Amino acid sequence: MTETPTAVPVDEFEAYSAVEHQLGVLFRRSRALSGKISRAVHPELEVAAYSLLVRIEEVAPARPSDLAAYFGVGKATISRQLKVLEELGLIQREPNPRDGRAHSLNLTDEGHQRLDSARSARQERLYALLATWPTEDVRLLGGMLARFNALTDIYGEPNP
Repeated sequence: MTETPTAVPVDEFEAYSAVEHQLGVLFRRSRALSGKISRAVHPELEVAAYSLLVRIEEVAPARPSDLAAYFGVGKATISRQLKVLEELGLIQREPNPRDGRAHSLNLTDEGHQRLDSARSARQERLYALLATWPTEDVRLLGGMLARFNALTDIYGEPNP
């Protein structure tokens, strides 16, 4: 079933165009920053693997099939990325006690340490960027981003 595209009223078009443009800028800069952060975690770590590492920490113990579904990629892609994370000593596989064929994934102590260090550096950079803003504006930005993220959690990505 395909959704019918929603037409934006002419008088609102400029506002929506500005949001679309600013989100594009934010996403491009975020990808660039994620590249720097992933290299801070480990020089051989790719951006996609960094995102996977963060997700494993959020939901540990993680199942590879759940990770593939979350990122919208195939199991083969996840398996390759997990292998790299394991070879770098950032994650470990443990047999799933409920299903002997499956494995659960957790960060190693080194994985936690490296991720925490990179996260602290990212937070310091964000603080430096926003330090000139009034605290209330920072709270407002956080709240608006949370509202936007909640929309994408509820509705997912719209069909083009």
